[in-house]
Amino acid sequence: MNEAPNLVYIKELADGSKDFEQKLIAIITREFAEEKNEFFENYNGKLYLKTAENVHKIKHKIGMLGFEKGYQTAVDFEEGLKENDPSLYSKFILILESIEHFLKTL
Repeated sequence: MNEAPNLVYIKELADGSKDFEQKLIAIITREFAEEKNEFFENYNGKLYLKTAENVHKIKHKIGMLGFEKGYQTAVDFEEGLKENDPSLYSKFILILESIEHFLKTL
């Protein structure tokens, strides 16, 4: 994977406010963990429509953390899941792992 998570977009939103920036990061970190767990539960249960809903929620965090190609992968994975096609799972997992590692370092 060539992309790496970053805070560029979050810093732009915060417009210099460290307090706002930290609040956004806290929200993303909390929600990401919850949504990732739900994603795995649904995926492992082969509930692909529910998994697609999880991916839909997670993809916005992917975009906020600077993944342009990763965002598109999430869009494609979401659409595939709606058609019972989980073939982009391994690519999506790499993105999740990268984000998880990044959030732990903040």
